Amino acid sequence: MAVNTAVADLPLFGAPYAGPDEAFAAGFLRLLERGPDAENRVTARASDLVEAIRARTTGLGGVEDFLHAYALSTKEGLALMVLAEALLRVPDAATADRLIEDKLAAGDWDKHDGHSGALLVSASAWTLGITTRIIHPGETPEGIIDSLIKRLGLPAVRAATRQAMRLLGSHFVLGQTIDEALSRAAAHDDYLYSFDMLGEGARTADDAERYFDAYAKAIAAIGKKAGKAGLPSRPGISVKLSALHPRYEAVSEDRVLRELPPKVLELARMARRSELNFTIDAEEADRLELSLDVIAAAVRDPSFAGWSGFGLAIQAYQKRAGAVIDWIDGVADALGRRFMVRLVKARTGTPRSSARRNAVLPTIRCSRASR
Repeated sequence: MAVNTAVADLPLFGAPYAGPDEAFAAGFLRLLERGPDAENRVTARASDLVEAIRARTTGLGGVEDFLHAYALSTKEGLALMVLAEALLRVPDAATADRLIEDKLAAGDWDKHDGHSGALLVSASAWTLGITTRIIHPGETPEGIIDSLIKRLGLPAVRAATRQAMRLLGSHFVLGQTIDEALSRAAAHDDYLYSFDMLGEGARTADDAERYFDAYAKAIAAIGKKAGKAGLPSRPGISVKLSALHPRYEAVSEDRVLRELPPKVLELARMARRSELNFTIDAEEADRLELSLDVIAAAVRDPSFAGWSGFGLAIQAYQKRAGAVIDWIDGVADALGRRFMVRLVKARTGTPRSSARRNAVLPTIRCSRASR
């Protein structure tokens, strides 16, 4: 399928890969100058949101329940959550159970196999820095879990890890298939869902074709259950470009720009026929320019005129986030269209576990937002 590019020129993207922190901080501080009234409104709104979330939590539904059930300190609970989040990326329960036994029984984490470090540092609970008031300098998930095993014993920690996995899975992984995920999502129709798949990242042409087919089937299934609301109040799908091409990297730019946009165009057209939101997911920071080039090649096609369902996820913590927002704003102006934009936490190159990369059966997870 050819991509029709006979439309107005689009703006070029350009921004320093990693500008000096001082310049960014100074700019953000200028933007954040607010009076006491504005600060009070922010505090009141945040408090209302937190209280509402706590009021709706029942049973197994939050980290607090998990910590209470196992009489763990916050530090120990976070460490187990890190392990559980990493293990969720494993494609099947049997392998996850073997990894639990392997990781917990090893005892000496620092001298264990070289993959354990990569497995744990990929967990967002640690790497995003949200635990700086809880975790002291030099402390690691490995060390904390090791001391926990010595205090509580291996069976108790093993059970706690599995419970943490169930907790995380119930929040972020909706099902093993798109039909299962749609069934669970239907029970919470006050949310909008954007479905994507764990196990992405094509390494061969066969992988890419398999993921393309999985996305196509998911789009068809979501479209059948999407209801009658109009955009933007519609569910959608998030597509990772690295799942659709086995050489999605800057050194293969010419090949990627020749082969990938037609696939993106075909999937987007499927989404448009069902009036679904279609989001290009965020990739590692060093693939940003390549992602924007592919997006530009696809959205140029005049068949998308009048459709506001095409969009992209922007890594909110990346230094180039502002430049990406300016770029997509310019694209929207040039094409006379609206685009869906979702802000997400940054992916800056954290390695995925090989088990996740090579998963044969994708697991359906979701992003959700209140209507």
